[in-house]
Amino acid sequence: MKSFKNILIVSMVLLVLIAVLQNRETVETKFLFATLSMPRALLLLVTLGIGFAAGLLASTKILPGKARD
Repeated sequence: MKSFKNILIVSMVLLVLIAVLQNRETVETKFLFATLSMPRALLLLVTLGIGFAAGLLASTKILPGKARD
């Protein structure tokens, strides 16, 4: 089972790496009242990090609204 987990992790890292390497051009991103210019790869990594943090919070039941036993 441990080897399956390792294969899955390596596969996910490779997919993210391929997506980042194929999206290096600069894009404008609008967020509320700000417009930011950044490489699309950086935008993808920031979005991935935010999603990872949200998943981590949800999996550890730190999010508000959950009753603690």
